[in-house]
Amino acid sequence: MTSAPERTDGKGLASGTLGLWGSTVIGLASTAPVYSLVATLGFVVLAVGAQAPIAFVLAFIPMLFIAFAYRELNNDVPDCGTTFTWGTKAFGPWVGWMGGWGVAVAGMVVLANLSQIAGIYLWTLVGDGSLAENVPLVTATGVVFIAAMTYVSYRGVEIGERIQNVLLAVQYLVLALFVVLALWKFFDGTAPNPTPFDLAWFNPLGFTDWSGFTEAVLLALFIYWGWDTCLALNEETKDPKRIPGRAALLTTVILLGTYVTVTVAAMMYAGVGEDGAGLANPDNADDVFLALKDGLFGPFGWLLVVAVLISAVSSTQTTILPTARGTLAMAAYKALPERFRTVHPTYRTPSFSTLVMGIVASVYYIGMTIISDNILQDSILSLGLAIAFYYAMTGYACVWYFRRELFSSAKNLVYRGVLPLLGALMLTYAFVQSAIDMWDPEYGNTVLFGIGGTFVVGIGALAIGVVLMLVWYAFAGSKPFFRGESLNRDTEVLVPEEPIAYPRSVDGGI
Repeated sequence: MTSAPERTDGKGLASGTLGLWGSTVIGLASTAPVYSLVATLGFVVLAVGAQAPIAFVLAFIPMLFIAFAYRELNNDVPDCGTTFTWGTKAFGPWVGWMGGWGVAVAGMVVLANLSQIAGIYLWTLVGDGSLAENVPLVTATGVVFIAAMTYVSYRGVEIGERIQNVLLAVQYLVLALFVVLALWKFFDGTAPNPTPFDLAWFNPLGFTDWSGFTEAVLLALFIYWGWDTCLALNEETKDPKRIPGRAALLTTVILLGTYVTVTVAAMMYAGVGEDGAGLANPDNADDVFLALKDGLFGPFGWLLVVAVLISAVSSTQTTILPTARGTLAMAAYKALPERFRTVHPTYRTPSFSTLVMGIVASVYYIGMTIISDNILQDSILSLGLAIAFYYAMTGYACVWYFRRELFSSAKNLVYRGVLPLLGALMLTYAFVQSAIDMWDPEYGNTVLFGIGGTFVVGIGALAIGVVLMLVWYAFAGSKPFFRGESLNRDTEVLVPEEPIAYPRSVDGGI
């Protein structure tokens, strides 16, 4: 084995562990492709009918533009704090801190949902249906899943990657079978509502209702979220300046192909009617796959249940990764207490931050379940606010950070200026439009203070970040950060120097 030359320790993470394949696998797993389709496909079809495929394409555009912003910022500042670090360097400590909080909020909320889904589908798979409706049992199972995936994340990035390789392969195998069987049944005439492919499904001018269009695109934004995990693992990646950005772009493109292909196959098989297996049937909207599984897979319908279960469990593990590394980076630059900077001496993972993430997510899930399952569901609906918030911030940070270099070349103008700015503006609109929609008491499942509970939960979660930031500001240990001393535009970030040859990690390496 070739040893690496002398290098700085950076934050102490296991550098040189992931390659392009591993980074892409983790990025794909973070988006939970099967679960994402289960959660959104029916509602998107309800909103725009046969225009669902173009809705997924249009939602991809801001994601792609922001992926370029992530790539360009990572090329210059390959720090695992991502939005926090870049936002601080571009706009100062207050904005950067809130960017880090946006990442944390999104991770905490979605972990509660993913663990609940995993619990429900596990007991759906092994029981007669009644077990999946047993709230204490499902909640306890969800907490066990969070604990297990927290341990995997604690144990090391590489062992997590190996597990994700298997879990993602199962997901894509089932999705491939779904597409093949749907098309097979369409062509042999046994589909419940065979609908011929129509290029009009991809006509961006085919939308007849603006509110339906915006609802569909906002829903579709959620299913792309998660690819930025590639960037949060940049310090643990071989060639950290280039591979994470490439993996992020590759991930988004693969997701686009996946979602559009599955959507078209489902439409050709079941149509967009409101009855029976139709994708616009309101009774099936919250889980289209469950409604189609027996007709498509026959006695092997349980395969789709397994795929959703695996998708939720897989994303539970990868969702912990960026939040734990984000809080590690915040502590390294004095934006959080020093304890969050703890790295395991053997596994070289952010041990304290990882454990805190698992505990907080479990407590949040249990608390919300005890208070009201409806509020838990509204917190999921509000997730788009946190996602749009920190993605848009990253786009604006890219433009401002590189503002002096934008006109030095056409490439810089496009990739560091025009595309990130367009992506940020689109996501800002998504944030504002979502907030307006969520204000309506009819939106979501609850009403709090006379307005939509989804708005209260979503905006309230971001507001809590302001409170926590002010609390930390009151402590002496925060002063170097808030005075702009520990992290500013000219600060050399705490990352390991690139080695010429990469050592194998504690779990063996690839």
